[in-house]
Parts: sequence; structure tokens; C-alpha cells
Amino acid sequence: MSSSLLQVTDLESLQAEIKKWRDAGDRIAFVPTMGCLHEGHLQLVDMAKANADRCVVSIFVNPTQFGPDEDLEQYPRTQEQDCKLLAARKADLVFLPSVAVIYGDDVDSDIHVPEELNNQLCGKDRPGHFDGVATVVARLFDAVKPDVAVFGEKDYQQVQVIRWLVNKLKSNIKIIAAPIVREEDGLAMSSRNKYLSEDERHRASRLQHILQMIAAELRKGRRDFSDLAAEATLALNKTGWKVDYIEILRPNLTQPSEKTREFIILAAAYLGKPRLIDNLKCSI
Repeated sequence: MSSSLLQVTDLESLQAEIKKWRDAGDRIAFVPTMGCLHEGHLQLVDMAKANADRCVVSIFVNPTQFGPDEDLEQYPRTQEQDCKLLAARKADLVFLPSVAVIYGDDVDSDIHVPEELNNQLCGKDRPGHFDGVATVVARLFDAVKPDVAVFGEKDYQQVQVIRWLVNKLKSNIKIIAAPIVREEDGLAMSSRNKYLSEDERHRASRLQHILQMIAAELRKGRRDFSDLAAEATLALNKTGWKVDYIEILRPNLTQPSEKTREFIILAAAYLGKPRLIDNLKCSI
């Protein structure tokens, strides 16, 4: 592993390094992750480096964004491999805090996302999830104090939550949303793809294909959004998936109208054990 990648676990060491860079006039970019890194994460690092002088990556599996029946304990942790990948991509520092460093003795969410953003899509059946996301990102922002932060658009709703958070905090952090990175067959890269069996992996690209089919119908002029989403849900369920949601919305996550010309099509569905998410922008 390259010795140029600094690994720190405590706030004091993190902030001491960042102060050195600030004193030298460097701009800081930040990429928060939960580890188990893949090419999608690494392209976020590339984008961060293209927009700043220094790149800080955090690896922290955040307990407040997992529900009681979700996979917190089973979430893959691959720290050694992650650090090798980050060194190869020339990240400057990886922050590896413990839960105690981030939360102290009170592991709870203290930021609450507005209902209209929180209680739909991935938040509808995961109460508190985006409160947990906003809380940990706020604490990480406070620790790193970046000029730029980079997030992947696969987690589209999360990006909207982060933009809301930056506005709430009255921060001048620039949020960059990076395009989804896909496998050759169209499957969005995700740490949870490791849970797929060989057979499931062969069928996983169906999720993106369904979104493409919806987009084609919208371009043909269909505006019966609920019916279109219901048809897509039925078609996906018939191929062995269990759909959580398929939604056709405006890019700001509000309901579209007959006059809407810019859409975001979003989906979450289970294929065996993992819950996969994806989205597709569509312009008419």
C-alpha cells in the first residue's frame, strides 16, 4: 500500500492534517462512504480530486441509518482492501472513526429531515433512515469542513437530503452529484451486489431495463403515471423480484403533471436477499 494515504481514526489527527493543508492554501474535497468500495466509489474520488487539491474519504458504517431489521451487522466491511483501492486512486486521507468518535455516548439522530422529503421512496418504509443520514453527514462535515463534497446519484433521494442539509446548516459546501456507474449489463454498482447469487446476478440488470421501458413510454406521450408504474411493478415482480416501489417524479421529487418534461424514474426492489435501488433521468 502506498504510504501517501494517511489513515486516521480520531478527530484531533484528522483536523491537524486538514489544518496543514488549509495553511498551505489547499481546497479540500470530501467523499463520505460506508466502505466495501467499488469502482463507483472510486470514481467519486476521481471527481473529488478534479475539484480540489486534497481528497478526504471517510469509511464509517453508520448505525443510525439502519432500521432494526436491516443489515447493520452483516454489512460488508473490507477496510484493508478499501485502503489499498484508495491509495491506488491517490486519495490523500482516509478517516476511519469508531461509533464513539462520531456519536460519543448518544447514538441517536439529532437532525430531522422534512416529511415531504423523508417519508417517500426509500424513507417511506424505513423510518428514521434519512434522519440518520443527515445526522452523520452533518457530523462528518463539521469534522472535515470541506469545500466540496461528492455523492453518487444512485442514491438520488439521499443527494436531495444532503442539498437540504447544506441549506439548513447555511453552509457553503459545494455538493457535486456524480453520475451512476454501471456494470456492462447496466446494473448499478453497489456494495450490496455482493449478496446476489450467480443466478440473481444474471437477472439483476432487469431493474434498469424496466426503467428504460418506462422512459420509452413517457417519450411516446404516456402520462398515466400511476398505471405505468403499476405495469412496470407487475412486470418486474413476474421475473422473481419483489418491488418496494417504482415512482415517476419530477427531479425535485414532487409529483409530475401533464406538462412535465423532465422526469426522474426511481425504483427499489428485492432480488433474493439484497434490496437494490436505481434511477433514470428522462427528458421529453
